[in-house]
Amino acid sequence: MKLKTGLYAIAAFATLALASCSQSSSEKKSCCDEKTEAFTADWESLNKVNQVPEWFKDAKFGIYAHWGPVSQAFVDMKPKQHMAGWHGMMMYGKDGVPNWSTGKNSGKPTSNYLHHKELFGDPATDEKFGYKGLIESFDPSGFDAVEWADLFARSGAKFSGPVAMHHDNFAMWDSKATRWNSMNYGGIDPSAALKTEIEKRDMKFLASFHHAFTWMYYAPAHLYGKVDPKDYDLYTNPHTFDDKMPDEEFHEQWWAKLKEYIDVYQPDVLWFDWWLEELKEESRTKFLAYYYNKGKEWNKDVAVLFKETTFTEETAIRDYERGRPNQAKEQAWITDTSPGAWFHRSNAKFVTTNELVDILVDIVAKNGNMLLNVPPDPDGSIPQVMKDLLIGMGDWLAINGDAIYGTRPWVTFGEGPTRLPSGGHKIERKKIVYQETDIRFTKKSDTELFAILMDTPKKDIVIKSLSTDMAVLPVAIEKVELLGSDEEIKWERTSKGLEIKAPSSFPSEHSHAFRIICEGYKEADIGGEIEQDL
Repeated sequence: MKLKTGLYAIAAFATLALASCSQSSSEKKSCCDEKTEAFTADWESLNKVNQVPEWFKDAKFGIYAHWGPVSQAFVDMKPKQHMAGWHGMMMYGKDGVPNWSTGKNSGKPTSNYLHHKELFGDPATDEKFGYKGLIESFDPSGFDAVEWADLFARSGAKFSGPVAMHHDNFAMWDSKATRWNSMNYGGIDPSAALKTEIEKRDMKFLASFHHAFTWMYYAPAHLYGKVDPKDYDLYTNPHTFDDKMPDEEFHEQWWAKLKEYIDVYQPDVLWFDWWLEELKEESRTKFLAYYYNKGKEWNKDVAVLFKETTFTEETAIRDYERGRPNQAKEQAWITDTSPGAWFHRSNAKFVTTNELVDILVDIVAKNGNMLLNVPPDPDGSIPQVMKDLLIGMGDWLAINGDAIYGTRPWVTFGEGPTRLPSGGHKIERKKIVYQETDIRFTKKSDTELFAILMDTPKKDIVIKSLSTDMAVLPVAIEKVELLGSDEEIKWERTSKGLEIKAPSSFPSEHSHAFRIICEGYKEADIGGEIEQDL
């Protein structure tokens, strides 16, 4: 049943104008101009790019995988043992490692140093036990690109790919720009294999680059690690934490590796970790112009994801590491997060599928995408706990994906008592538990709205934002459906809200999406019949 509501033209026009997906400046640009004019390496030219492709707005969910030689460093950990994530930096801390930012040093051995020494040998006294020893012992015998791609597709991801180069300066591809690569040390090219299998499954191909921070990452190796000069092409030229601006050779090598990857693998998405903002501005603008021009050459819309102040929101898409805004943003954005540690850890703890689904729903309602990390085992096989999480995500999206894929933000992102205390990076450190009264909204059009309950309701449902007293939806509701269910949904729209009688069962675990079909907006014509009645 439904309660009839009147239509008020002025209120409806104003509200629907707000509710409609706002057109960004990029969408107003002439595609003809964009296709014919090459971008130059300056902000004025780069501000004209279509930095948020439509496919990216539609995709919502992607996957990448932190895996490489460093994965070996975190085996045989005790249940409550803690180690810092930046192992290539902290493993040299026989006498501690100065904080890269403040320079302070406890003077005590780091847990990474002690663990590395126990597993492999002392990196502070014998160079063969340094980071390059991990590279030389890299064994990717468990890697299977078909299995990876099948799992990523099964999870519901629409774009995916490898961490191409992390802070350790090791190329996870058959590189000609550096000898420190997965073909020379491992005999595989995971980037080529994954690109083939990912694109076979109609996903976009992503690669991430973290090697701007390599300059700081290997500073302790020069202080404590007795680096052989012939290996400076891995560890960078000798420097200290005080030398925060990388030298010219570093800039050249940073670009050579990135350019090679662009030319050979033609990625749809390039994701960048922090510290890139510390490199010379000319290096950053040169990259953007080159990559966007390559996108034109390949006849596809490419995307760049960034942190901090590396780029601008007019030229690329902002990323929040393990975080997100606490409100909707007009410009599209993305979260990169991990269900456990970034790289394999033998004592890793993982979140639940329910938590991942809730995070995804909150992100999408606020105009964002999720990039989820998969941490494979040291040999490249994906652990069962991670497979289960991804399959759980896929099961939920198979039922509720219509409320996620291809949607846009509604006039309000949600309602309910649970809110992030603030927006930004690393806010996922504070555990958020959503309730059945926490609701998030998305929309496909001005007549198709989705209300996603963040937990299974124990009683009838009231969606307060859809009250007849509220102006956010000044048109009549015609139908309410529960995604994945054939059960007829009984509902009424009142001054309390959209009141939905709880269905007898729910088709999925975790969150539940209702499709709300609305009457289209109408205005009266000018004509004699109306005039005659006045």
